[in-house]
Amino acid sequence: MLPPTARAPDRGPAVAAGTVRTGGGGGRDAFFDNAKYLAIVLVAMGHSWEPLTGQSRAAGALYLTVYTFHMPAFIVISGYFSRSFDLRPDRLQRLVTGVVVPYVVFETAYTLFARRAAHDPDMPVSLLDPWYLTWFLAALFVWRLTTPLWRIVRWPVPLALAVAVLASVSPEIGSDLDMQRLLQFLPFFVLGLNLRPEHFALLRRREARIAAVPVFVCALTLAYWAVPRMTATWFYHRESAQELGAPWWAGVVMTLAMFGCSLVLVACFLAWVPDRRTWFTVLGAGTLYGYLLHGFLTKGTRFAGWFDDHPWLHSPPGEIAVSLTAAAAVTALCTPPVRRALRCVVEPRMAWAFRREPAGR
Repeated sequence: MLPPTARAPDRGPAVAAGTVRTGGGGGRDAFFDNAKYLAIVLVAMGHSWEPLTGQSRAAGALYLTVYTFHMPAFIVISGYFSRSFDLRPDRLQRLVTGVVVPYVVFETAYTLFARRAAHDPDMPVSLLDPWYLTWFLAALFVWRLTTPLWRIVRWPVPLALAVAVLASVSPEIGSDLDMQRLLQFLPFFVLGLNLRPEHFALLRRREARIAAVPVFVCALTLAYWAVPRMTATWFYHRESAQELGAPWWAGVVMTLAMFGCSLVLVACFLAWVPDRRTWFTVLGAGTLYGYLLHGFLTKGTRFAGWFDDHPWLHSPPGEIAVSLTAAAAVTALCTPPVRRALRCVVEPRMAWAFRREPAGR
């Protein structure tokens, strides 16, 4: 989830035909707004499928497949839009207002919500221990601050991948700022920093769209086979191999294998994203709202015991209904009225909190 005000970075000279096109006014790129909206729909649907995976192998296969690429896709795009980030005052200010402030607000809000809905009045508010969805904001804050470093090292992606591998075999890292996720997802952000418009243009070729079909079929088939044979916890990247009950070397193998699988599926997903304006293009600017808000609905249904009280939800029609409801709910949460109502906490201006830069500086 990019901050909603993110715009396409400077592209320099025009690139060859087939480049990702700009889809509307105001400098926003329709391709990336479409990609963010479709990805947030998959995030919400994936969260809605979690209670269904225990009784449905098909739901479990969809769950594993989507979890392989939906967050990596968001993180790659976030890295791409962070290419010009430096420690200039105005950019640091946007980092605070667009990442730190919503993190503090929603980390507190989720904790208060869980205290009431989960009947856990002693649950502490801890800004060092992100709960549920807020880990992404904590990670994005750290990733953006380290962007200047990744822009100057010689082999940034292999180095970031080495960091992820080391994290996957280091159970002593602890849970502060959800550091395992921050480090294990880091290679996707660094990869995004090093992508250029022509890389995305390659995915818009007809050959790429056609090739994506059998790749996704193979992925779903493999996931269907894997459902009873492996735990989905590997896809969360929040624990080391030892914490998952596996030998340390499994962390090395799984990190490298899942990075490769995720990149292939991210590429296939992006190949299917339209680069023209569609009815949902405008919703791409509100994906951070949809991401942060849909968690209340997802967790609320779990705390209320809906999936236990309504067995029909575990039937094929019920699974379809759950999926469509999740997609509709997150779509509504990305709309302009929701953005206007909650901009004060998700995109606050906060001019009063910052010093004015002297003219000419």
